[in-house]
Amino acid sequence: MRFYADLHIHSRYSRATSQEMEVEALSRWGAIKGIGVLGTGDFTHPAYFGELRAKLVPSAPGLYTLKRGGGKVHFMLTVEVSNVFSQGGRSRRIHTLIFAPSLEVVERINTRLAKRGKLSADGRPMFGFPAKDLVKLVLDVSPECVLVPAHAWTPWYSVFGANSGFDAIEECFEEETRHIFAIETGLSSDPAMNWRLSALDRVALLSNSDAHSPSRIGREANAFDTELSYPAIVDAIRRRDPARFLLTIEFFPEEGKYHYDGHRACDVLLAPAESRRTGKLCPVCRKGLTVGVLHRVEELADRPAGHVRPDAIPYRNVIPLEEIIAEALGIGTGTAGVGQEYDRLIAKGGSEFRILLELTDDELARICPPRTLEGILRMRRGQVSIRPGYDGVYGKISLFEGVGEPAASAPRPVAAQQQMSLF
Repeated sequence: MRFYADLHIHSRYSRATSQEMEVEALSRWGAIKGIGVLGTGDFTHPAYFGELRAKLVPSAPGLYTLKRGGGKVHFMLTVEVSNVFSQGGRSRRIHTLIFAPSLEVVERINTRLAKRGKLSADGRPMFGFPAKDLVKLVLDVSPECVLVPAHAWTPWYSVFGANSGFDAIEECFEEETRHIFAIETGLSSDPAMNWRLSALDRVALLSNSDAHSPSRIGREANAFDTELSYPAIVDAIRRRDPARFLLTIEFFPEEGKYHYDGHRACDVLLAPAESRRTGKLCPVCRKGLTVGVLHRVEELADRPAGHVRPDAIPYRNVIPLEEIIAEALGIGTGTAGVGQEYDRLIAKGGSEFRILLELTDDELARICPPRTLEGILRMRRGQVSIRPGYDGVYGKISLFEGVGEPAASAPRPVAAQQQMSLF
């Protein structure tokens, strides 16, 4: 069975998150987006875990669906955990995803973690022990659990982060590294950037939305062709099997809010070569720049830009349909006009992923106005202009008008950008 999966989101119990992030709304939006499997997020939060137990029922091995109304969307039990600790004379801040195979396993994990921190404080709990100890704790509860370094390259709270991370997975997880078989690339990097590190050849590259509001789910995702079950999904990831792990759906990484180096207070953004010339200092105020993902990749890379792993899982860059419609109409996202056209296209096209990735040019032409059609086709061809994101500011992407020079990111391999019909 072929389906899309977004395995990293948050509930309304996380900070700065929409109150709509609850399972009924998530199930509805998952169908709109075309997602078959959606992470629950935040399963450690006591109130949210209570909702999951009350509202979900098993639908397949290790997966759940709504008790009332069911629906097309299956939920996998997931959470993101923050570990803040000292190692090697530095403060480390690491975020890690946990996937669990059942509510019973989650309950045991929560019981163990509740002894180490206050789970009710936030949907993404914070602990003061090393990330490797999190691996030990979780896998001691159940070896079927999976731990994945989250948004692995962002400057703050990530395994490779310039401000608080490490230069290698092994430095972070030490003897527990053998249990880490996947990383999440994050919005500001794509697989091509990660292929430049031979040290990452042994791990799968996952992409997820890290959504804090329902409309953002699926902005990054993964496509599988497996039995619809937790064990099948995990095995496809672990083995990096291209027959079952088909591709990842990606932001244009320049649009991510930490792609370039920069200093938001002074509105300064710099390519890595430029920031190296300034000594990583803001040329306006001389304070330290936030070193972005592209710079960090270049620091650790042992391969040139454009290198393609022979066993690479392909990927596709997308722009959310709402943004394409807004630019085509010349009005802002979130406006009534964009919302009405979005709803009309979903009703005609079936789902957002089907429209963005699967319908042929002729099929799109039958439902899309000419300018929206042209926007989708330009997105598929990678014909975009982007002012790169930096220091917590999202990049500005345009399909029709230049908004700044495209980022000097790794060239996107042609094989990764070919139109691919999944369904």
